[in-house]
Amino acid sequence: MILSKKHIFMLFVSIALLLIPASGIRGFLEKPKANFDGYVESPEYRNSEECPILESDLSVCDPNLIHIAMTLDSHYFRGSIAAVHSVLKHTSCPENIYFHFITSKNSDFQQLTETVKSIFPSLGFKVYSFDELRVKNLISYSIRQALDNPLNYARTYLAEIIEPCVERVIYLDSDVILVDDIQKLWSISLTDSRIIGAPEYCHANFRTYFNDNFWSDTKLSKVFQGKRPCYFNTGVMVMDLGKWRKGDYTKKIENWMEIQKEKRIYELGSLPPFMLVFGGEIEGIDHKWNQHGLGGDNLVNSCRTLHPGPVSLLHWSGKGKPWVRIDKGNPCPVDLLWAPYDLYRLSLHDSLDQHERRL
Repeated sequence: MILSKKHIFMLFVSIALLLIPASGIRGFLEKPKANFDGYVESPEYRNSEECPILESDLSVCDPNLIHIAMTLDSHYFRGSIAAVHSVLKHTSCPENIYFHFITSKNSDFQQLTETVKSIFPSLGFKVYSFDELRVKNLISYSIRQALDNPLNYARTYLAEIIEPCVERVIYLDSDVILVDDIQKLWSISLTDSRIIGAPEYCHANFRTYFNDNFWSDTKLSKVFQGKRPCYFNTGVMVMDLGKWRKGDYTKKIENWMEIQKEKRIYELGSLPPFMLVFGGEIEGIDHKWNQHGLGGDNLVNSCRTLHPGPVSLLHWSGKGKPWVRIDKGNPCPVDLLWAPYDLYRLSLHDSLDQHERRL
């Protein structure tokens, strides 16, 4: 029997939904109350009796909080909301999660704050304004225009932006969802002098992330001397802000950006400076915490499949974003794993109906 496009699409949907944890499906099918501008108020999240007890007067400095930093941008806002929803849905202690949202100084600060509050009424969070002028003159053009957004560089300044009492944070890009308890990621130890924890990918050709101007300059390339640097993706990082502040790592990254402006030693935006400073000196964590590349490559909007092995976090790094492809009625199979966390839509069936009409 030959399957039609419609039947093949529905088969992909069925398989994708089988891979989504039951808690995620239940939360999506509850059809929470509609909110303004197309977003919906998230369902209630339950706390475990084993959760650490917070101080009665909750503050950002409470030692029992798990701190997560993300950027808020109008183009990626829908992704950020889905990411927050996925974190809260899968953690056993949602009330112990505190979000630090970094937004552009030119954004409507008050509107963003009110919108987040309306979607997540019980969420502990704070919105910070990032002065893009701090980094704008240090940015050199990259392979993809979206990578040149100054807000992409906000992760470099988290130690300055977030309150000094916060000494540890998990940084997440806006195009991720979690299908595991983020407390497991939070509990990972950063041994010795390690500042950052992230999955390492040592099979990748590290040399390709820098051009001949870099490798031919012995003074520059010796930064990796005596190290075994591996590629790591900066979209998911556990960061020790206390050690970062003491070592003034923001300045170290800025120094490499200044060199890039003068000599052009790499082609990708905010990633290479991190690799130059931390390459070979990060805490390697399980690959399941960053199934990256699901957005396809930078130049071709192609579909990707999941990597073999367990999955705790899915990351649509690359050009294609799931909400864009879903709205166009042409989602990749992996995008259907993101859809249940999308609080912009009332029902997954709306997306399916739209796609069926196109077939």
